[in-house]
Amino acid sequence: MENQTKPVSFFRFEDLRVYHKSLDYFNWIAEQTKSANNYELKVVVKPLMNASLKISLNIAEGSSRHKVQFVAFLKDAKTAVRECVVIATLANKIGVFSDEQFNQSNDTLVEMTKMIGAMIVSLQRNTMRDENEVKPDFNSSTEIEFEY
Repeated sequence: MENQTKPVSFFRFEDLRVYHKSLDYFNWIAEQTKSANNYELKVVVKPLMNASLKISLNIAEGSSRHKVQFVAFLKDAKTAVRECVVIATLANKIGVFSDEQFNQSNDTLVEMTKMIGAMIVSLQRNTMRDENEVKPDFNSSTEIEFEY
């Protein structure tokens, strides 16, 4: 029988559920707005797709950085989520999104915000723990014995 464990991706962000949720949201927007006219495409669809893409891109880029930098990229991803909220609201107001589509969009964006927020808290907690670890002071007069 073959090993049935899921292989770990080369790129860390590919293992993050929120990354896949952001890609799904981008695809959902594309599917929901297929019939948009040129005005709607220009005013809300393209900006919404760009903002949703920024969510995925910030998660991907931040995952390759140090924890503190990753937190900053995740905060940028949350900013992009909020941009999506505003643009989706406009899409609803001008008739590109029905109320049902708007609610689906909003539910997904709320979920992504919570997921990203939880990641930020976790990374900040781990960073604080790393900074508070007791580390040996090699500049002090304490002798350290090594066994050979």
